[in-house]
Amino acid sequence: MKLRVGFPSKGRMSEQAEAWLSSLGLRIKRNSAARTYAVQATGMNGVELVMLSPADIALELTNGSIHLGVTGLDIVREAVPNWARQLEEIKRLGFARADLVIAVPDFWLDARDVDDLDEIAGQFRHRHGMRLRIATKYRNLTHEFLQQREVADYRIVDSGGATEGAITNGLAEVIADISSSGRTLSDNGLKRLSDGLILHSEAVMFKSHNASFDGVDRPLADFMARIWPRPTASSRNAQTMLSFGTD
Repeated sequence: MKLRVGFPSKGRMSEQAEAWLSSLGLRIKRNSAARTYAVQATGMNGVELVMLSPADIALELTNGSIHLGVTGLDIVREAVPNWARQLEEIKRLGFARADLVIAVPDFWLDARDVDDLDEIAGQFRHRHGMRLRIATKYRNLTHEFLQQREVADYRIVDSGGATEGAITNGLAEVIADISSSGRTLSDNGLKRLSDGLILHSEAVMFKSHNASFDGVDRPLADFMARIWPRPTASSRNAQTMLSFGTD
């Protein structure tokens, strides 16, 4: 049995995940056939790489069909119920960083923070007889955040496409969406609420609590040792010299 490791099949996260795996000594050779997800891995015995979408990596980790996987923190927190019981966060990888934020039209001059949004939502319901609509792909995270902040008069509209266009298209009054630089929000006439950060997200290596690790002790130990290498005697001596000086 091999240690099955999922990594993103395409896009920028796939490129960055492949570079990170290569830095561990796990070299990837893609099949030359077009549009195939078959890969070969060398440099680490007993490891099988499985290319999946980030959402499917979260699903297969939960199902226990893969042992480890690289996917977005936002995807796991949104899609996996009681995620901390089912998965273990092994290491945050420092790439694919983005923030899940609440954003409103920039001409809402009185909307600066979540308290303002709560007040506006109440006024909106009184004036229009309906709840303020918030478009998002992150229903669970958004609802949890707003519930904690005691915002009541809203309803979530599921977004299947470009969420930042939902307001312009008359589908919602507010959005909750992933933002890296903030430029896309600005280009669409939107602004972040000052305290509207729902989640800092990035790529994370997760371990499944539901997978069977029988027979993969050695490749798992090897893989983990490469993720968290132990300092050598020479590096410890060097650190001691830096810390305490020499005669």
